[in-house]
Amino acid sequence: MGKKLFMAQKRGETRAVGLGIGMIICAVMMFFLLGVTVLPKYIKSVWTEETTCTLVQATFKERANCIHNSNTKPESILKYPCLEVLVNLNFSEDVFMLYHTEESSEWNNKCTYIPDCKENYTEVEMHVQEIQGRFNKSSSFACYFDPKGRQKSIILVRKFGPQKMISYFFWPTSMFTVGLFVVIIVKISQCFAMVSVQANRAGN
Repeated sequence: MGKKLFMAQKRGETRAVGLGIGMIICAVMMFFLLGVTVLPKYIKSVWTEETTCTLVQATFKERANCIHNSNTKPESILKYPCLEVLVNLNFSEDVFMLYHTEESSEWNNKCTYIPDCKENYTEVEMHVQEIQGRFNKSSSFACYFDPKGRQKSIILVRKFGPQKMISYFFWPTSMFTVGLFVVIIVKISQCFAMVSVQANRAGN
């Protein structure tokens, strides 16, 4: 009976260690993926200073192609209305182009907001008009700029800011911590078991 209990305990410890190591490996892989995808964009993001933007104008330009959508077929390129929002900062009278996030200017540097590509253009147009209406209702709003002046444009939302990075790395960090904790607890338990066995042998 004692031998069966010992073997069952041994199998349980092996599974627990395997689970812990598996969690650690998954967490490391997630860290790697985030390190090559999200982290470089966070490092490149220079819009670090928050200020107040005042709306100058929010107007529609010509229709733009959804070139950022890789699923779009060349023979049927979808379009969206190009919304251009110009603002000035609370400490400057200069007019700047406002972009939704850090990536917006990379997709199309003429448009402030780039919606999801849909075949129904009217639906997309109504959505962008709603965005325009929000800007017109709020003449002043929070925004971000580059304090060193490397980027003259302004962004509305930091997609790769510190808070976003914390949320991105929360789950892999938690998984790594739990996995490491499981392995350490099992190893400590095994050490105490070995000490107990040795003490019993010495007593006999």
